Amino acid sequence: AQEAGKTTALFYTGGTEQRGPQSANGGHNMMSRAIVKIIAEELGNAIAMPVLPFSPTSMSPDLPGSLDLPAELLGLVMEQLTEDAIAIGFKNVILMADSGGGQPDVYGGVAKKLDAKYKNKGMRVFYANEVYTKANGEFNQILMDEGHSRSGHGALLDTSLMYYLDTENIYVRRDLLPTAVGDPVLPRGQKPPANFKSANNGITGDGRKSSPEIGKRFLDHKIAVAVKQIKGFLAETK
Repeated sequence: AQEAGKTTALFYTGGTEQRGPQSANGGHNMMSRAIVKIIAEELGNAIAMPVLPFSPTSMSPDLPGSLDLPAELLGLVMEQLTEDAIAIGFKNVILMADSGGGQPDVYGGVAKKLDAKYKNKGMRVFYANEVYTKANGEFNQILMDEGHSRSGHGALLDTSLMYYLDTENIYVRRDLLPTAVGDPVLPRGQKPPANFKSANNGITGDGRKSSPEIGKRFLDHKIAVAVKQIKGFLAETK
């Protein structure tokens, strides 16, 4: 494959964490595997590397299921995996993540460090943040313009995407979708009132109207945003 021109390695990190009664804890990994495969196919010159199933999470004994890979350890892991990809012949390495933990500091920091190390040797390392930050923000706004409330962790966006991808009916409990509402999504920097009582169910926002149709639209948006950014990075290498 490398001899045929597939010299770009795509690392898309998942995670294992509680995300509401309606969704399996491995949702990040299920979404990551599908997303990175499609990105590789759309680019045509890339290979999807195995998805790392752990990332920084907030753990609580009240919400069992989250497995935490602290940011400092994640950085070492991503640095080693990037070095490995370069050692086995990849010319470009793209770092991405499905979970917010470690973004942008870990992925961005590793990419900056190793890109500086290898740039003069003809290899490049990039952090592609827009598949998460830009795409999620833009599609959140699209849904809000259509009358939905802002979606946070484990709510409308993630649950819909999982619903669309869950062809084997093992990642989303359809019968529990009516219960998929959690704490409200507050504006950045705003704290809840002193008497606020958290739903404490792994959800921020409202996922009750999740549907495979919304999930397909969200997936298409994420892919388009990611491919555009990565193509921009690869144009710098020519």
